[in-house]
Amino acid sequence: MQELNFIPIIVGTDLNTYNVAISFHEKYGIHPILVGSAPLSFTEYSTIPGQIEYYPKLHQPEEFPKILAEVAQKYAQPDKKLLLVGTSDMYVRYIVENADFLRQYYVFNYPNLELLNQLQYKKNFYQLCAEMGVDYPKTYFYDCAQNAQPFHEEMMYPVVVKPSNVVKYYDMHFAGKKKIYRLNSEEEVNQVLTLLHQAHYDDEAIVQEYIPGDDTYMFDGVLYANTQGKVELVAMGQVVLQEHTPTAIGNYTAIISRYNLPLMQKMQSLLEKIHYTGFANFDIKYDKRDHKFKLFEINIRQGRSSYYITQTGHNMAEYLVDDCVNHLAKETVYNDQTFLFTIVPKTVLRQFVQNPKINQECRQLIKDKKWGNPLFYHADKSLKRKLFLAARQANYVRKYRNNKW
Repeated sequence: MQELNFIPIIVGTDLNTYNVAISFHEKYGIHPILVGSAPLSFTEYSTIPGQIEYYPKLHQPEEFPKILAEVAQKYAQPDKKLLLVGTSDMYVRYIVENADFLRQYYVFNYPNLELLNQLQYKKNFYQLCAEMGVDYPKTYFYDCAQNAQPFHEEMMYPVVVKPSNVVKYYDMHFAGKKKIYRLNSEEEVNQVLTLLHQAHYDDEAIVQEYIPGDDTYMFDGVLYANTQGKVELVAMGQVVLQEHTPTAIGNYTAIISRYNLPLMQKMQSLLEKIHYTGFANFDIKYDKRDHKFKLFEINIRQGRSSYYITQTGHNMAEYLVDDCVNHLAKETVYNDQTFLFTIVPKTVLRQFVQNPKINQECRQLIKDKKWGNPLFYHADKSLKRKLFLAARQANYVRKYRNNKW
């Protein structure tokens, strides 16, 4: 095998981390280095990482750059670039905030801090959507730090309430915490806003119209814009299922990749107009009331379900290596392959996908062997991990039976 001119350093230990790691292994036969704050079963028992470095203080913003400098000094080799990849909103923010310092040691591709703030802080993001003519749900913002006046706006119920600052909210723990609250009255909205205030969430909450439709009305977009701001890959998928537990709503567990050129080009145009760089993950829902695709957010990284682009022949690791390490430009590709990505067992798809047409399509794609679960990556030889996954798969049936969204 040809000697590689890079070493992947992936920050995180979760499911997204695993999918990025196996993308590197699948393409290059390489065992990436992982850096995390604590062991997680997705990666702890895996034979794919070459090494996992645990630093309990990795979550602390002042410690993060020091730790990554220490990791870089440990793994630095002559004539090899250290390719840095973040797998959570928090770690990506820390990379961007310390970009000038970290470039002494690493190559990576993320937007600048100003653009990151415009996209991650939802009020700024929806203002950008309005300026660009991008459709989004009717949205209000409420200052939880003050919590002085009750929320009172003209809204059609049900509505969704969620934190605007997801990075700050991620590390909070309190009774009644949910990732997203679906509420049926103004009274319920004010109860949740008071709950957030009393839990010391001191940023804005989003109160947003609920767009009707089951999980299959959700769509996912994955795009890669190179370091020069040119979009090289546009892929999208229709959500088959998302997690239904209170703290995990919005995490997709099954997706069928789709080809919709007008929507793909609209996503591409948005990123290129704002001079975005790196992976971007769009969350979109189709509104059957006015037949429009409405944008909820853009995540500043590949998502935990973005592995479907690797499954359809567009390896996400290869895009990073060709761009950041080898400086090779690519022509724009619009993914037109149909494939079923899933991290839940086939029985869950058969039982809990409510849309009969999509349910049947899942069955056919499985029959045609156009499906895959990345957690069961063939080259991962850990028996302990296989036992963990078997128990996890069995647990999914119970989770979907007991949790409705």
